[in-house]
Amino acid sequence: MREALEAVYEAMRGHYGVTGWWPGDSPFEIAVGAILTQNTAWINVERAITNLKEARLLSPRKLLACDDETLETALRPSGYFRVKARRVRSFCEYLTARHRGSMTRMARQPLDRLRPELLAVNGIGPETADDILLYACEKPVFVVDAYTRRILYRHGLIEEKDPGYETLRRIFEDNLEADVHFFKEYHGLIVWTGKDFCRVRPRCEQCPLAPLLKPGQPRTG
Repeated sequence: MREALEAVYEAMRGHYGVTGWWPGDSPFEIAVGAILTQNTAWINVERAITNLKEARLLSPRKLLACDDETLETALRPSGYFRVKARRVRSFCEYLTARHRGSMTRMARQPLDRLRPELLAVNGIGPETADDILLYACEKPVFVVDAYTRRILYRHGLIEEKDPGYETLRRIFEDNLEADVHFFKEYHGLIVWTGKDFCRVRPRCEQCPLAPLLKPGQPRTG
């Protein structure tokens, strides 16, 4: 499995180079972006983040202090804006109560404590938690998304279409070096490859992973 995962990485990296994935001017902005990107395209998250910046709301204290209408209006481009407003507030409440509103203090905590804390926050599931841990807190966790499942399944690296988030995360973390930069780049390359080639209707002919397909692949789905 290790060799197969490394081959996938090298093929994607040879095509795209360095991604520098996950834009954000601060760890807090990255964390908010991770919450807002649920069920929407990143361009919509960027519009919502821009709204927060223009309204000078992009801090835990200001987000907790502003009224619902102001926050929901700012987040409207990201979709499900009322739900996401509650989730952003829940994260800010957690950050304030547990870490005095400081992402730096939060990032100093050990991973085995921090991940369960995040998963206990309303609206933060495993993918969002790991986005925050990896990109905002510099913790060596691997982020699994729909593209990850699809690529691994179509290349025969997993037998089920969705064996479960934790099973997929462990596949990467158990077989690859626990390096923050490497995990960031690997996830970024998966996102780019998934968006450009490994779609619901795959574009295998142009995909950098095409040489790794075996006879009978890709699997559908």
